[in-house]
Amino acid sequence: MVTETRANPTPAAPFTVVVADDDRGTREALADVLRAQGFNPVLAADGGEAVEIVQVQLVHLVLFDMHMPRLTGLEALTLLRQTLDRVLPAVLMTADATTELMRQAFSAQVYSVIPKPVKANVVVHTLARAIAQVYGPHPTTTPTAGGPTAPTAPPKAG
Repeated sequence: MVTETRANPTPAAPFTVVVADDDRGTREALADVLRAQGFNPVLAADGGEAVEIVQVQLVHLVLFDMHMPRLTGLEALTLLRQTLDRVLPAVLMTADATTELMRQAFSAQVYSVIPKPVKANVVVHTLARAIAQVYGPHPTTTPTAGGPTAPTAPPKAG
């Protein structure tokens, strides 16, 4: 469930975000919020589907539920970290943010863990901060015709 609150605008360039959650209502509500804030959400019903999307599409960030069928959010992220040749910021959502889960998440280089039920403004601000950290400051105006619509992926660190 996503709690609606007014969020500040985010980047004008359409950053692509994979939203993976096995709860269809949460997935669609997050997509609506992100779309309204200038993001390009791509939806996945589970961790396996999310991995498949990231392997064939340029994605700027992943927003994963922790507990999903096929692959959990952490399992999907671990697989992506092993196969991608670039940095991909990740944010997890969970209703049970235990100390052990937090340790595992940060060990997997998760940018942030958001408690469920999520609040729209928290999600938007967290994603905007993660994107700014990896891709640098974002434009505040809409890109001109013929210009780039989103940044390219940065090289993988190390």
